[in-house]
Amino acid sequence: MPGPPEVPAASAGLTGPSPSWEALVGRMAGGDEGALAALYDATSGIVFALALRITGDRRDAEEVLLDTYAKAWRSAPAFEAARGSARAWLVMMARSVAIDRKRGTRLLAGPLCDAAEEAPSPALGPDEQFTVGETSAGARRALRKLPREQRQVLELAFFEGLTHTDLSTRLGLPLGTVKTRIRLGMQRLRALLEQEAVE
Repeated sequence: MPGPPEVPAASAGLTGPSPSWEALVGRMAGGDEGALAALYDATSGIVFALALRITGDRRDAEEVLLDTYAKAWRSAPAFEAARGSARAWLVMMARSVAIDRKRGTRLLAGPLCDAAEEAPSPALGPDEQFTVGETSAGARRALRKLPREQRQVLELAFFEGLTHTDLSTRLGLPLGTVKTRIRLGMQRLRALLEQEAVE
């Protein structure tokens, strides 16, 4: 497959009702550059906001934005709607790119880190992530309803990519306490989001 087309490309050629994000990713898998442009038009605000929140730097966030769509173009053939929505897939991809960028910047700016840095927490798997909802008002309301201790560890793990060990060190808490707060926070957040969906 050729490299990704330039993003953002105008999607003026699309007519009729807007295709679903899953349909756009499917068309991207077939090499449809217009689908990439349409996905970019529909989602770039969400991706940029997340990238900016994670990196804290506008230029880095812009690089993350472009890298995310280039990666989405290359990864589109591997997307499986049965494993999650296109929105969650794209947001998790952006999160990963932003955290990698932030860690790379930190490495260049500060002392060298140990090469065997711990991987991000597996406790925050795709089925438990609040990524999709983070951009919605309902999820923000649900997140605000969490006890401060649970909300804090979830936000640091998600937006800063901190591992359990990193969280323990930063917050001065035992590792078991951090893991418990994450688990309880995710359970409570899931229940609040399910309740929000029913209402």
